[in-house]
Amino acid sequence: MAAKIPNAIFSNGNSIPMIGLGTWNSPPGVVTQAVKDAIEIGYRHIDCAHVYQNEHEVGDGIAAKIQDGTIKREDIFVTSKLWNTFHRPDLVEGALKVTLKNLKLAYLDLYLIHWPVAYKEGDELFPMGPDGKTFIFSDADYVDTWKEMEKLVDAGLVKNIGLSNFNSKQIQRVLDVARIKPVCNQIENHAYLHQSKLTAFCREKGIIVTAYSPLGSPARPWVKKDDIVLLHDPILKTIADKHGKEPAQILIRYQIQLGHVVIPKSVTKSRIASNFDVFNFELDADDMKQLAALERNERICPEFGAFGHPHHPFEKEE
Repeated sequence: MAAKIPNAIFSNGNSIPMIGLGTWNSPPGVVTQAVKDAIEIGYRHIDCAHVYQNEHEVGDGIAAKIQDGTIKREDIFVTSKLWNTFHRPDLVEGALKVTLKNLKLAYLDLYLIHWPVAYKEGDELFPMGPDGKTFIFSDADYVDTWKEMEKLVDAGLVKNIGLSNFNSKQIQRVLDVARIKPVCNQIENHAYLHQSKLTAFCREKGIIVTAYSPLGSPARPWVKKDDIVLLHDPILKTIADKHGKEPAQILIRYQIQLGHVVIPKSVTKSRIASNFDVFNFELDADDMKQLAALERNERICPEFGAFGHPHHPFEKEE
């Protein structure tokens, strides 16, 4: 089954499976089984991050499937991300080595700078200021962080490096100094938020877009009772009925047809399997047009606590 997954090709010639299992907001007690289930179903791409605080358990799941012979290390593509408190150049390699230890891996396939904003260095992932709303910032510049990311490739600790939640001006700043160019930008992308200017810029620069929260992140911790639920959109439901598919499958297929890598999150085996079952149909031009027209420019993950940071990517929309 895994062989049927299409790949996106990075600018350096390396490839990444176009669908992966997201692990954000996946509790440590269940994410190990979710990873094992995903690999058994056919996923060959797992997306992780230090800040998710579950990489040890994700690593247990990967290790179990390598140990039982389901996969070899080279069969699975593993992404992780450098958190905002480790942007200072002298902290970058150490942060990666913690992630590698937790994941029980000798190398990562892809390592991303999680956000362009740097937070105060230390043990707190979200160092909170006296107002209780805004994080304490660091003056570390992501351009200097990038130069350390490049050294991780040189050392053989990561195969590819990229960005996450960077706007086009910030990407260009990195490109202007990069010895090794970023291969991808992982951003929020779904039918209510296309970020079309940013995705077009990435395409122009040969940077693959990975879409997180492709289903609208209905289980996000800060969801409000009256928030509009993308999965309940009547137009989406009509398209799903037309194809005999679930709304979630339409949204995942939509991202793939846009040329994006997509990383839906679930810890339920049936849903993990359903999210993967998107390669036996195609959305037609009318479907794509209707989904594009759902645009609301509503951001689910605005990182409010970093508002006021000089490097906040989306406080002032491009």
